[in-house]
Amino acid sequence: MAVAGTTAWAAALAAIVVRCMACGADWPGDRALTSCPTCGGLLDVVTPITGPIDPQRIGAGLQGEIAHSGVWRYRQLLPAIPGGAVVTRWEGHTPLYRDDRLAAWAGLDGGLVRIKHEGHNPTASFKDRGMTVGISHAKGVGARIVACASTGNTSASLASYAAAGGIPALVLVPDGKISGGKLAQTIAYGATVVQIAGDFDAALSLLRELTAKWDVYLVNSVNPFRLEGQKTIVFEMLEQLGWDAPDWIVLPGGNLGNTSAFGKALTELKEVGLISKVPRLAVIQAAGSAPFAAWFRDGYEGYAAVQAETVATAIKIGNPASVLRAKRSLDFSHGVATSVTDDEILDAKAEIDRVGIGCEPASAASLAGLRQLVATGTVKPGERAVCVLTGHVLKDSEAVVNYHLHDVDGQRRDGANRPIRVDATLTALEQALADALHG
Repeated sequence: MAVAGTTAWAAALAAIVVRCMACGADWPGDRALTSCPTCGGLLDVVTPITGPIDPQRIGAGLQGEIAHSGVWRYRQLLPAIPGGAVVTRWEGHTPLYRDDRLAAWAGLDGGLVRIKHEGHNPTASFKDRGMTVGISHAKGVGARIVACASTGNTSASLASYAAAGGIPALVLVPDGKISGGKLAQTIAYGATVVQIAGDFDAALSLLRELTAKWDVYLVNSVNPFRLEGQKTIVFEMLEQLGWDAPDWIVLPGGNLGNTSAFGKALTELKEVGLISKVPRLAVIQAAGSAPFAAWFRDGYEGYAAVQAETVATAIKIGNPASVLRAKRSLDFSHGVATSVTDDEILDAKAEIDRVGIGCEPASAASLAGLRQLVATGTVKPGERAVCVLTGHVLKDSEAVVNYHLHDVDGQRRDGANRPIRVDATLTALEQALADALHG
């Protein structure tokens, strides 16, 4: 991989330390590494911790475009990528909702559940937080082309940020297994899209072969710089809560990049004194794509990848890349992992949609999982939880149509909201109005 775009950038990037979590080897940050050259292990960017951070000084002194980013405002806990290399689209600053109807549905009292909605990022998913750091690093090291394998959200984000940074983008997607909305974004932003005759795991495996042979910068979650951006979800969430940490943070689990990033975030926040209590992480996978949840259930014995199958395409991953990082996060936070069925995911999504918040199917795994954890007694009455929604409702409009308009075993779903057809008469319309008011 080419060295940084300028001599000044090269010196700054070389001072960043990237460390292997397996063998402990350190590497300079002026190169594009997605695994340890010594042992092949996963890598972490080392965050220099110089002492307590004053919460009142977070984001102070930033200027220009970077000052508007909800990621780069936490620059004290991010890699020191030169400001001239930063590619930002004002990502972050996403809402932390409260809706007591969702708390009641999950089985907790009002006020005990908050919803952190990452679908409000520029390309409508949490991926933008990681992408601003990943693409900025790519620009800093002089990448000629950036690439990812994706079930949709990563490809849309990569295409957008690569376009903003003026870097060509290559995207591998599973053939016929990506939502139309996500594919449309990727195409619109100008990326070269290659459809692979296989699933996400096959696409990522093939891409890693390509990047090992050619000068291509890989931006999947094996990239340690991407996870640096994703950890700001937790930074921002806890700042919005006045640094009063909840008991639980509940999130969907696919490739386990967020799980890995969240654990790193909590470790650093505890170390700089911004939180005194570490919330427990609860990772929720779809039942048809749940190798990590199964490994956790079995006491981390006999890990095995699976052939992924779920309606929640954003987490339809059978061999997650960040398994060991995710385990480290659960170990640190005394967290748990579990799985929920597609029906449970879709019912939770319908509840989230119905209160006017909305999300894509994979996002709803968090609320479905919280409901299960409350029912089984893992989450106790009186404990506070934040559920993370990872993508916007329009990311997968086909799922909305299928849920509400299509029968299951010849029966309409209990939560279905179907359009009605009436004659073009005032009487018929008045009847529809009366039914709506008393429905």
